[in-house]
Amino acid sequence: MKIAITGCNGGVGRRVVLWVLKEGHTVVGTDCVTAQDTDFYDNPAFSFHQVDLKDFDLALKVFEGCDAIIQLAAFAQPMGFKVKVHNDNLGIDRIALASSVNVLRGVYSTEPVFHYFPIDENHPCEPDEPYGLSKLIAEMQADTIVRRYPSMRVASIRLHWFVPTRAHAYREDHFRARGDLWSYVQMDSAADAFLLAVTVEMDQWTGHETFFIAAPQLAADEDWLELKEKYFPDVPVKSDWVESGTKGFFDCRKAERLLGWVHTDYA
Repeated sequence: MKIAITGCNGGVGRRVVLWVLKEGHTVVGTDCVTAQDTDFYDNPAFSFHQVDLKDFDLALKVFEGCDAIIQLAAFAQPMGFKVKVHNDNLGIDRIALASSVNVLRGVYSTEPVFHYFPIDENHPCEPDEPYGLSKLIAEMQADTIVRRYPSMRVASIRLHWFVPTRAHAYREDHFRARGDLWSYVQMDSAADAFLLAVTVEMDQWTGHETFFIAAPQLAADEDWLELKEKYFPDVPVKSDWVESGTKGFFDCRKAERLLGWVHTDYA
């Protein structure tokens, strides 16, 4: 496939570009800034375009011939209707959107609030800060777009803390880390989720879907139930989750079912 990746020079963007190229796809990278220290600018399967995506005509030209878009550009409303018009004019119907676990009231909030464990895509989204709000607005825009244009398919990838290894996410201060639920996602495994979101068969799912993307294990030595009882004693836990022997706070089975994604610590 020929895949456009916006925000290709950012921290997440670089890893996604490398992963998509490794899997044999062609990448059209866009960003509003250039970078001198990338590992892919000389790759013949990669082309770079410095472009402001708010410039409709220029974006239309850059995306021409692409089969899908992975949207990682860092502006507050990345699924505006102009992007939708680009896709209509060019026949693009597969979008992966960078969302965040911060659609929940978590690490950036004044106090983390969770209604139940494990957290899945049915958990209420109640951000009380600008970053989480911007991600939730983008997801609402995706809902609106697919209602208006049913041929579109949008995956909102709710990334956890994007790190190279589990060790990078480990913090000794468990109280301060409670808003993150001591969780993370390994960066290459996260990149795989974005690629699967735009390459899985169209009949696998339709419309707009959200996906939590997090490692099943914690970046902590303590058992997850021990941490839960210490820091969130009043939050209920689904009984089948405890019986399954799983050791994390996030239920990512939807991503496995619809995308075929399973977290892997590649490094």
